[in-house]
Formats: sequence, structure tokens, C-alpha cells
Amino acid sequence: MTKRQCRENAFLLLFEGSFRDDAPEALYRAAEEVGEITVDDKVRALVEGVRDKQEELDGIIASYSPKRALSRIPRVNLILLRIAIYEIRYVPETPVNVAVSEAVDISQKYTYQEDTAFINGVLGTYARSLPKSEDQKPEGE
Repeated sequence: MTKRQCRENAFLLLFEGSFRDDAPEALYRAAEEVGEITVDDKVRALVEGVRDKQEELDGIIASYSPKRALSRIPRVNLILLRIAIYEIRYVPETPVNVAVSEAVDISQKYTYQEDTAFINGVLGTYARSLPKSEDQKPEGE
């Protein structure tokens, strides 16, 4: 599975999980039963990492989206923002520009054009705020 597929599968699981109060294992079982979402260790790590850090990620999103309250951000957008920011902060092998680009690309499939622009704007502003050493992660995707 490519890293892109891993991100998209994690996105779909997190989106499904946002409507339910199930533990991640229940989401994984349901996904496997349906057979449309592959769940491997990398997908699990991304899903569980985002869920574990959700409060912190939401705080970051809120601070970089001053004109739109967190409660007014569409769920799809919020999950894509959480994944990208999680990867930037906690997955050192993921370059910042790749995390931003992947979130924008996935958003083009699942959101409206205005939402894609919003996601790109929030992530771009966040990325520019990072210290240069963090922003200059090596390419290697």
C-alpha cells in the first residue's frame, strides 16, 4: 500500500469513527468486513495517533483558523487537517510539503473547491509558522 493509500484509508476510518463512539478495533473490523478499506499497521498507527492527539490537533487548527470556529469546520475538512498536522508534528519521515500536498489532494476528491482552498490556507499558514529545521525535512516519499 502506498503512503497516499494509507492516508486515504486512515481518513475514511477517522471519518466513519467521527459518527460513532466505537473503539478503533471495531472500525477496523467493520472496514475489513466491507472489504473496501485496507487496514495495516501504518493505517492503524495513523488512525490511533490522530485520535490520541485530537485535542491538541484541534487546538492547533483553531489557532490557525481564527475566522472559523472549530465547530463550524466541516467534519471532512477537520479530519484532513488533523491528519496533516499530526504527520507534520509526529511522523518525522514525512516532509511538511508532502503532508500539506496530500491533504489538499485528498480534499479534492471528498470536498468542495472552497474547502480545499481552506485546508490549503490553514496548512500553509501552519507550515510557514514552523521553525526552518522542522519545515526542511528531507524528501523521501
